[in-house]
This record gives sequence, C-alpha cells and structure tokens, in this order.
Amino acid sequence: MKKEIELPKSIDLDYLLKNLRILSWGAVDILKAYARGEEPPYGFPKALTVQDGGDGPVSAADIAVNNWLVDGLKAKFPLASWNVISEETAKKQIIKKDTLDDEWSWIIDPLDGTKDFLQGTGEYAVHLALVKGSKSVLGVILIPELEEMWLGLVDYGAWLEDRLGNRKPVSFSNRDEISKMILVASRSHRDQNLERLIETVPFLEKKTVGSVGCKVSKILKGEVDFYVSLSGKTAPKDWDMAAPEAVLTSAGGRFSHANMKELIYKTGDFNQWGCLVASHGKSHDLICKMLEEQLSLIDPSFVV
Repeated sequence: MKKEIELPKSIDLDYLLKNLRILSWGAVDILKAYARGEEPPYGFPKALTVQDGGDGPVSAADIAVNNWLVDGLKAKFPLASWNVISEETAKKQIIKKDTLDDEWSWIIDPLDGTKDFLQGTGEYAVHLALVKGSKSVLGVILIPELEEMWLGLVDYGAWLEDRLGNRKPVSFSNRDEISKMILVASRSHRDQNLERLIETVPFLEKKTVGSVGCKVSKILKGEVDFYVSLSGKTAPKDWDMAAPEAVLTSAGGRFSHANMKELIYKTGDFNQWGCLVASHGKSHDLICKMLEEQLSLIDPSFVV
C-alpha cells in the first residue's frame, strides 16, 4: 500500500498536478518557440539571435520560462506556504539568505542543457522539484522536443505523460551486471578525472547526452542503466539534480553520492560537489563502491 503523499498545508494533490500540467506544457511551448525562432506564446518577446547581440535566444528563453513558472505558481497557489528558488534567482537569494530555512520550496531550472539548446540537439529540459527541508519529494522533468512530461512523487510512484494526460509506466532495463550495462555521461561537462574514471568501469556501452533530465529519462525508459557526474572546477547545482532525483527515486531507481550518501538540497551554496551516481537501482551499491575505489586511486584528495 502506497503512503499518503505529504504536501504543504492546504495543498490538494489533484489540484497541484492539474496546475503543474498547465504550467509545464506552457513552458514546453515557450521553449520550442524560442528554439525554432518563432514568436513565443503568452506575450513573451521574440529573442534576437546570438549574432545580433543583445539578449540571445538562451537568455530570453531562460527568463521567459522562469517568469512563466514562478509567476504561475504564485498565481495558482497564492496562499501556499512555499518559496520558489530558480537558477535565475538563486544568487540574490543566497546573498539575502532567504528561502534556505523554509520548510517547503520549489527548485526550478527553466532550461537545463543550455549548450544543447543552442546547438539544436534537442537534449534540453525543464526541471521542477518540490523540496521539503533538504529532500526532494516531487519532481517534474519536461523534454520539449520529445513532448515528454515525467512526474514522480516519492513513496507514490513515477510515470510518463503526454499532452492528453495519457500515462506510460517507467520501464527500467533488466540489465543487472555492470559488464552488460549502458552508461550515460555528459556531452559537455567533462574533465580528465571523469574520463579516467569512466575508463575503469567495465560497462558494455557508453552514450553521451545533454541535460541531466534527458539522461535520467533514458534510464527511466530502459535505454541506458546508469549515469555518473563528477564535479571539477565547478559542480552541478541543486536545480540540475533535484527534479531528476525525485522522479528516478519515485520510480524505484537510485541517486546518491558514490559513498552512498543521499543528495541534500538548500545547504547554502546550491552546489552538488562530489561523485554523483544515478541508476535503475540494480547493482547500484556495487557501481558506487567501484567508482569510490577507483577515485581514491585517480585522485586521493577528491571528496565523493
């Protein structure tokens, strides 16, 4: 029997999901318009090209989707006891030190996979995560170019939806031996340590994908089995990981540090340092142990 979903006071689950669908598909339409150089819906200004200078398509798209989601949550839930943190607002919130102590917060990435958005690979996404304290409890991953909306509620379940509300279940692969698994890694965020680490894992095949949301969706569809992220000079942020983690763990998968510690959010700087591992859950502990051991050899000073 599934547990009762824990939500902020006065928030009804059906009403919440109904409005998340409205806001999510609106965000998809905004991004797809910018990606195609078309007039964005809902009155947002059309982006100039990067070559034209001024606001490029990425900054225009970021701001438009951010405003659509942040303003939409405020309008749909005017009395809700939550705050909203997004990639666009986080720096100001860190300086002001607000929202970090709030029990409930939304953590939003209006455009995850900026380089892929620019390059036209289609591997960009939108992330929305509802966080209680330091733990993500609800996640939405939107993949505009595939018209995919992934929803996950911890202790309840996860599924894929289309615009009509038709649902498909998560379909993890049955591969449980590392030597038969498929690894997915970042296309653009790579350094020598990550390359060396990946070389030590005896997986069957490696795929490179853009957005974290896109990577996790491929795990959810059974196309790949696990994902490894390694911080270098910079680290992924809360908004990169919170929604994908919520969806994946709601489906029965795993997302942790290589030392098996859980991901936590709103710790003060929004960085997710270390070696992060996401998988369909099969042999997750073994994968993490292997990676932790190899990292100790590659870079003994690295904190996983």
